[in-house]
Amino acid sequence: MTAPGILWLTRDFRLRDNPALLAAIADGPLLTVFFIDRLTMAQGAASRWRLERALRIFDAALRVRTGGKGIVVLRGEAHEILPALMKRLSVRQLHQSDWPTVEMQALQDRMRAALRPLGAGLILHPGHLLVHPGAVRSGNGGAYRVYSPFARAVRQRGPDRPAADAPPGIEPCTEPLGGLDLSTLDLAPDLHRGRAALERFAAPAGEEAALAGLDDFLDRACAYPRERDRPDLDATSRLSDHLAVGEISPRTIWARAMLRAEISPEHAAGIDKFLSEVLWREFSWHLLIGFPEMPVACWRSEWEGFPWQKDGASLIRWQRAETGVALVDAGLREMWLTGQMHNRVRMVVASWLTKHLLIDWRAGLAHFADCLTDWDPASNAMNWQWVAGCGPDAAPYFRIFNPERQAEQYDPRGDYRRRWLAGFDRAAGPEAVAWIESTPRDWHTGPWRAGPSAMLAEGRKAALAALAHFRANTSET
Repeated sequence: MTAPGILWLTRDFRLRDNPALLAAIADGPLLTVFFIDRLTMAQGAASRWRLERALRIFDAALRVRTGGKGIVVLRGEAHEILPALMKRLSVRQLHQSDWPTVEMQALQDRMRAALRPLGAGLILHPGHLLVHPGAVRSGNGGAYRVYSPFARAVRQRGPDRPAADAPPGIEPCTEPLGGLDLSTLDLAPDLHRGRAALERFAAPAGEEAALAGLDDFLDRACAYPRERDRPDLDATSRLSDHLAVGEISPRTIWARAMLRAEISPEHAAGIDKFLSEVLWREFSWHLLIGFPEMPVACWRSEWEGFPWQKDGASLIRWQRAETGVALVDAGLREMWLTGQMHNRVRMVVASWLTKHLLIDWRAGLAHFADCLTDWDPASNAMNWQWVAGCGPDAAPYFRIFNPERQAEQYDPRGDYRRRWLAGFDRAAGPEAVAWIESTPRDWHTGPWRAGPSAMLAEGRKAALAALAHFRANTSET
C-alpha cells in the first residue's frame, strides 16, 4: 500500500486556500483525522457546537472529491494515537494548519516529541493569517504594538497570496481505520436548552456559505462605512464565525475584496474600511503570538492592581442579560440565541461590565468564550482588554460608553432592542420569546424590565473614582 498523506485537522475546514490539505494530498492518498481531545472540549459550548457543524459540512465536501471517504474522527489525544498509526502506515510527515495559541503550541510540542523516535515530523502550514508573524516588523525590528502602523505595514507589504484550490478528484486512503460516526456526534452536550436557539437563529455554516456571504456583502459594501455601527441594519459581513473555524481564509477575503474594489470602484471606500477590520483581527493574532498571556493577564501589567470585582450579583445579572439596560441586555441575548453579537454592541456590553460595574474583564472574556460561535482567542482577548483600558492600543479608561446615547445614535428606532427584548416597547417578537424559552429554567426568566435611570450616572461616577484612586497609587498616566 502506498503511504498516505495525513492531515491532522484542527481548524481550516475548507477546500480553498488550504496549504496543509494540499501538502497532505501531495504526499499520497489522503487521510484526514480529527481528534475529540481535551483541548477541543475545553472550548466554550457554543464554539464546540459551531465546530461540529463545520466538521460535518467539510466531511461532506471531502466525500464528494474522494468518492465517499471522509474524515476519520477519533476520541483521544492526537500525540498518543497518531504516532502508532503513522508507524503502521509508514508515514514520515504529518501536516497541520497552524493555529498559534499557547495551548495548541504545547500540543504540537507533545506531538513532535512523540514523533521523534520514529524519525517523523510535524509540518505546520500557514493559512490562518494574512501574513506570517515574522514578516512584518517595526522600525526597530520588533513586533508592532500599535494598530495603525501595523496596518500600514501589512498594506504596504501586501498579504500572502491564497494557495490553489484542492483538486476536484482526491485519491483517498482506503486503509480501514474505524472512527466515530459523525451523524451521531455531539460536541456540545452542555448546551441544553440553548441548542434549539442556535439551531434556529445561528447563521449558515460551511465554506460555500462563507463564500456566498462574502459575495453578498461585497455587493452592498458601499454602505458599510456609514452603516457598520448600526445593529438594527444588516450592514456587516457576518463572516466572523467562518473565519473562526477556517471555513474561509483572510487571504481569500482580501483577494476577492480587492478584485471587487477594482471592478466596482463605487464600492472601493466601503471595501477599504472593511479590510481595516480584517487587519484588526490580524493585529490581534500578532499581539497574541508576541504576548501569549493576553487572554489571562493585562497587557499593561500595572493594571493587575486595578480594583476590578471578580464576581457577585452584578456579574450574574450581566451574564443573564438582566442588567436593566436595554442595549446591553439586547446584545447579550442576541449572543445567546445566535452565537454572535454586533461589534458596536459588544463594546457597549463590555464597557458596562468593566466600567459601570467595575467587574474584571476576564469574567466577561470567559462568558463570551462560552457563548460565541465566532469565538476567537486573539480577538476576544484583545477586544476585552481594549475596552477595559488595560490592553495595547487601548481605549482610554475614562472613555465610558453611555448605553442610552449609543442606543439613540445607533438604534434610533429601537428595532434592535425590540427584536431581542420581550417587553421593550411592549414588544414580544419571535427572537425575544425564544430567549425566554431557551434559558435555564432556574433563571425564572420573564419579560424584560428597565433598571433605575440613576444607575448610569452612578456607575460612571464610581468608575471615574476608581480610576482616580488607581492613578494616585500607580505610575499609570
